Amino acid sequence: MTVSAVVPTWNGRVRLARLLDTIRAQSHSFSEVLVIDNGSDDGSGEMAAAWGARVVRFGENRGFAPAVNAGIAGAAGDAVAILNDDVELDPDWLARLVDALEAGAWFATGKLLGPSGLIDGTFDCLSRAGCAVRIGHGAADGPEWGVRREIQLCPMTAALFRAEVFRRAGVLEARFESYLEDVEFGVRCAAAGLGGIYEPAAVARHLGSATLGRWSARTVRLLSRNQVLLLALHWPPPLLRRWWWQIATGQLLWGLVAVRRGRAWAFCQGKWEGVSAFRRWRGAGDGAALEALVRTGERSIAAAHGDDTYWKWYFRLAGEK
Repeated sequence: MTVSAVVPTWNGRVRLARLLDTIRAQSHSFSEVLVIDNGSDDGSGEMAAAWGARVVRFGENRGFAPAVNAGIAGAAGDAVAILNDDVELDPDWLARLVDALEAGAWFATGKLLGPSGLIDGTFDCLSRAGCAVRIGHGAADGPEWGVRREIQLCPMTAALFRAEVFRRAGVLEARFESYLEDVEFGVRCAAAGLGGIYEPAAVARHLGSATLGRWSARTVRLLSRNQVLLLALHWPPPLLRRWWWQIATGQLLWGLVAVRRGRAWAFCQGKWEGVSAFRRWRGAGDGAALEALVRTGERSIAAAHGDDTYWKWYFRLAGEK
């Protein structure tokens, strides 16, 4: 199986160089590496080209989703690995995920560890509120995170996809720019019956929100907006009516988190942008597929994060699925 690597970057020269070193050290070699330079002015593109990557240059920062889409369009491999520029791959990361695809999975992701050795993430899950969580984030590594399992939503921090997935489900929603674009894509994959594998033996290390910062104003605004746009695209009217309380609860609780981080204005701005665009973004949505997705997702969230303050209050107020 030939594999193309797609790496969006923006002013990430140092971290990109570390990633490229780990790409070169893989036991299963990449057939090509495409670096999508989102208008960097720190020499990232020039460094990547000198390393041997094929570089696609944008004149400005268009966001993660448009950059990934440009990489997918130019990729020639049987599979496409999407990699943040702030990850470092263990030497057998790609080999482990190729094995999962060759066994029949449509996509696969591995265990992400943060700088401190805690779990950065495993796979994603989605709630009725339209709020998502990266399962395991912040937890100590342990046996519970070492179990291989089928998944429905795959974070694009470091993941491998059959190229055919993008022909069947489409590419990323470019209007999302950054944040939740991988969740929105996963909802479409679930509706198309395209499932994946979490392979914990494939380990990558993730610096985390290196480009914008986890609680930057732009991050909070985009997340707040995209939570609403996700509802517009995929929650059909019957589910919007049935889950209105869960939606209000989850979104307002997330707003309280943003307020505690000093990002009240960014939260309000994002919600206003999402609500203003809601009618223009309306999609049909697959209600049955979405119900199955969030049913499974909320069970996983409750099991892994039920004691976290946000999710404890969400389930207490909204009720468990």
